[in-house]
Amino acid sequence: MEEYDFIIIGAGGTGLAAAMYGARLGMKTICLGTSHGTELPIGGVITTTNIVENYPGFIRLTGSELAEKIYQHAASYPLVTIKEEKVKEVKKDGENFIVVSETSKYVGKSILFATGTKWRKLEVPGSIELENKGVAYCALCDAILYKNKIVAVVGGSDAAAKDALVLAEHVKKVYIIYRGEKIRPEPVNLKRIELNKKIEVINNANVVEIKGTQFVTGVVLDREYNGSKDLPLQGVFVAIGHLALSELAKPLGVKLNKKGEIIIDHKTSETNVPGAFAAGDVADKPFKQAITGVAEGCTAAYSAYEYITKNRVESA
Repeated sequence: MEEYDFIIIGAGGTGLAAAMYGARLGMKTICLGTSHGTELPIGGVITTTNIVENYPGFIRLTGSELAEKIYQHAASYPLVTIKEEKVKEVKKDGENFIVVSETSKYVGKSILFATGTKWRKLEVPGSIELENKGVAYCALCDAILYKNKIVAVVGGSDAAAKDALVLAEHVKKVYIIYRGEKIRPEPVNLKRIELNKKIEVINNANVVEIKGTQFVTGVVLDREYNGSKDLPLQGVFVAIGHLALSELAKPLGVKLNKKGEIIIDHKTSETNVPGAFAAGDVADKPFKQAITGVAEGCTAAYSAYEYITKNRVESA
């Protein structure tokens, strides 16, 4: 088995930033992606974001461009190894961690879970049957497929608003369907929504069924809109949040909250298991952004360095 000081599971911005910092601290580091439970490429969820305007140092760039810059920075350090491998299991062997991927085994003195999240599914009739047949989760990935069609975004967050704006560049019309009184994007995106004539918001409504046989033909709402509960359209983009990918941490006895997020010390990114850390969207911080995940990853790397150094001194 290959031995490392610092093993990072998850190769999104958080994991890659942690790898960069780990190398700067002199730790032999490996970063393993694809993130557990998702088919996203190395770079993580940020690669599905069309425009990033809130990352310091860059006024405006795409999520893929930002991910590539972080990746290249981490990869520039000789102490960093980045592999596109899906991790299957994490075990403890004494004070070390054993990480088993689909092709290899690794042993590490410390470990970071930067596994992120996966999209929350819309659990209504038709949502599973019509997945990839009009039901989608990544507007940036699939918007071009709906050129001149009518689609809906389900959700009211900033992510839902961004999806609607991306879709409006290609489609004929976009409905935002939200169960609450008002959608709640960042003010700048709310203004863009209000100014975009292609986007119409339906508040206080839930999708209770997605209709179609081979492809989506419409949705059924739980209240009437313009005189009918049936809303004809050709695509449904689900943006109702994410689920933490924390399954790999459970066998170690890592504590999770009710949402399945890994509970960490917010000053150090430590979990309750010595030598195990978590950062980014999988951790239990309420405010989740690329910049906060990167910061947590760097903090986790420093905490891992201190943990290893302390153990080395105490065992000498």
